[in-house]
Amino acid sequence: MAVWAIGDIQGCYDSLQQLLQKIQFDERYDTLWLAGDLVNRGDKSLEVLEFLYSIKENVEIVLGNHDLTLIAAYYGIKKSNPTIDPILASPRAKELIDWLRAQKFLHTDFALGYCMAHAGISPEFDLGMAIEYANRIEEKLQSDHAEGWLRKMFKEGVERFDRNAMPEDIDRYIVSSFTRMRYCYKDHRLDFKQKGAPTDKLREKGLKPWFECEKRKELDLKIIFGHWSTLGFHQDEHVLALDTGCLWGGKLTAARIDTDEVKIMQVECQAAMKPGS
Repeated sequence: MAVWAIGDIQGCYDSLQQLLQKIQFDERYDTLWLAGDLVNRGDKSLEVLEFLYSIKENVEIVLGNHDLTLIAAYYGIKKSNPTIDPILASPRAKELIDWLRAQKFLHTDFALGYCMAHAGISPEFDLGMAIEYANRIEEKLQSDHAEGWLRKMFKEGVERFDRNAMPEDIDRYIVSSFTRMRYCYKDHRLDFKQKGAPTDKLREKGLKPWFECEKRKELDLKIIFGHWSTLGFHQDEHVLALDTGCLWGGKLTAARIDTDEVKIMQVECQAAMKPGS
């Protein structure tokens, strides 16, 4: 009865199957935690969704920015592309999109001592706030008014948290922090432009990874996240980063999290896109 957390798949179905074979995943007993960005760019995004749907009782999923883009493309809010066209053209498109809409932005497990969000948890949020705000946007994405709400979320990301802001802007901050965050400034203002690995030069400019931000609210749970392929695998006492750039010719990574020590398993990915493409 193993619990494995897996980083960004992004449509790399063959790499996912190789990894599941390597960890000897047994859907009768085991559970997968998936850190988001299930689809887009990889050439078998439809196959990834169909497979995960087939084992949906054994997966815990948090939505990533690419998953939201797929949902937005289904509604005509964003343009499609050749890697997600097969999903939108599938006879099961509505079924798969509705299933995605029902997924979380934050997953928590107090028994295991972990929580998971695609990009992480804002330095402004303690665990109670993170749970509350994740529930808030999950309800809106699952509502009958999801299309209109999602259209507003695809405006420019809100970089600063303000409890007194308009509800739409608060929602945009919440969505942006859970799905797009990498860096923050000393005052906890988020930066959505920098995508590279942390460097001394960036730190000199006042930009630090969100999990290194000064006076970041502490959480009782260790945070699993993906989203940041240029950061790669990273682990400390507070976070576990699992996006190791499978799509970019890197690796797909799984971490067993139900044991005293985290066990890491990886497979090489044959995809070789260049970042930025």
